[in-house]
Amino acid sequence: MTTTWILNGLTIDPETGDTVKKHLKLENGLVAQWLDGSAEPDVGSAEAIDAAGKLVSPGLIDMHVHLREPGFEHKETIASGTASAAKGGFTTIACMPNTRPVIDTPDTVKLVLERAEAACGVRVLPYAAITKNELGRELTDFESLKSAGAIGFTDDGVGVQNAQMMKNAMALAKSLDMPIIAHCEDDSLVVGAAVSEGAFAKRHGLKGIPNESEAIHVGRDILLSEATGVHYHVCHVSTEQSIRLIKLGKSVGVNVTAEVCPHHLLLSDEDIPDSMDANWKMNPPLRTPRDVEACIKALEEGTIDIIVTDHAPHSEEEKAKGMERAPFGIVGFETAFPLLYTKFVKTGRWTLGFLLSRMTSDPARVFGLDTGKLEVGAPADITLIDLDGEREVDPASFLTKGRNTPFTGWKLSGWPTLTIVAGKTVWSEEQGILKSSEE
Repeated sequence: MTTTWILNGLTIDPETGDTVKKHLKLENGLVAQWLDGSAEPDVGSAEAIDAAGKLVSPGLIDMHVHLREPGFEHKETIASGTASAAKGGFTTIACMPNTRPVIDTPDTVKLVLERAEAACGVRVLPYAAITKNELGRELTDFESLKSAGAIGFTDDGVGVQNAQMMKNAMALAKSLDMPIIAHCEDDSLVVGAAVSEGAFAKRHGLKGIPNESEAIHVGRDILLSEATGVHYHVCHVSTEQSIRLIKLGKSVGVNVTAEVCPHHLLLSDEDIPDSMDANWKMNPPLRTPRDVEACIKALEEGTIDIIVTDHAPHSEEEKAKGMERAPFGIVGFETAFPLLYTKFVKTGRWTLGFLLSRMTSDPARVFGLDTGKLEVGAPADITLIDLDGEREVDPASFLTKGRNTPFTGWKLSGWPTLTIVAGKTVWSEEQGILKSSEE
C-alpha cells in the first residue's frame, strides 16, 4: 500500500469560500482522508509533503492542447508537452488530432496513448479527427476510434465547411454517445488573413479575420446539434456574436458547451505591438476590447463553461517569419493559472474558487471525467500552488519546446510548485520532472 500525506495545505471551504488549513491522505492513487489542520495525523513511515502556505487544488484539466507528435516533433513532443503541462499544474490534458499523420486511425490513437504512458505521467486524452486527414471529405471510422481510446471528434485547426458532413458526423457521434468538438471558422472569410478585422489590421493595412467567420459556424452547428441531439462543444470562443448564439442555444435546451482561452480574456487586438511580433498571432485572433469583455462575462455567467489553453508550440524559426507568414498559435501550459489568478483573482473580480472550478471540476463535468475533485475515493490528482510568490514570465525557463508567448516579462503570482497524478509526484519545483518507472 502506497501512502502519502500532504500536510498543512490550504483548501477552499465550500461554504464560505475562505482558505482553511487541512491535511490530506493519499492511498493507492486515491484520496483517502481529509483531516482538520488542527489535528495531528499519524504519518508513520508514509511519505509526507509539507504544503504549508500552499494551495492544495485538484489537478488542473486542459481539454484543448497541441502536443504536435507525431509529425511535428521539432515543435513539441508528447514528452516535452506533458512535462510542460505538469509544470503548469495540469494533470489531465486532451490533445488535438492535427498532427502528421492526422489522428484519424486506431493505430495513431494507440501510438499517442503509448507515448503518453512512457512520458511523465500526466493523463493524455486524445481526440480523433472528424474527417480523414481533416480534409472535410469523408468521415473517419468513429466506432473504431472510440474503441482505440479517442474521447471525442474534432477537425481542430480547420472548420468542417460542409454542413451535411457536420450533420452526419454529429448523428454518428450521438449514436456512440461521444461529443463533437468544433473549430468554428468559415474559410471563405479568412483566406490570406493573419489578425482580427480591427484596429491593428487597419493600422498596418492587413486583411482581417472578421468576427462572423467564427459565429457563422457556431450558429450553424448549434442548429445541427439541436437536430441530432449530440453534445456539441465550441472551441476557443472569441467573439461577442458567438457568445450570443451559444447563450440562445443553451436557453432552448441544446446540448452545447464552450471554452475560452486565457489570451482571449486578457488581450485585445489593440495590445498587439507595432513591431508585428508573431508571438501575438493566434487563431482565433485577438479581438476587440468589447469581445474580450463579452468573453469574461460569458465565462462568469456560465455561457462559456471552461477555460483551456489551446497550447500551440512552434519553433522560433517559424515564428520569426513575421505576422503575415508565421503559423498561428502560442504556448499556454506554464502561464495559464498565474495569468488568470493575477489578473482576475488578485484584483477581486473573481474568487479563487470560481477560477479553480473553471479549470478543474467544470471540465470534468462537461466531458464526464472522474477527475477534477478531491473527494474521498477520487483519483489523487493534485496541484500545489504558491499564491503569494511573484516572478516574471521567462520563456527560457519553459519545459515546452515552444517559446512563442506574448506574455514575456509579465510579473505574476499563483505559480504551481508540485503536481501529483494518481498519487505520484510527476513534477516539483525542487526536482523538476520525475520520469515514470518504465523509462
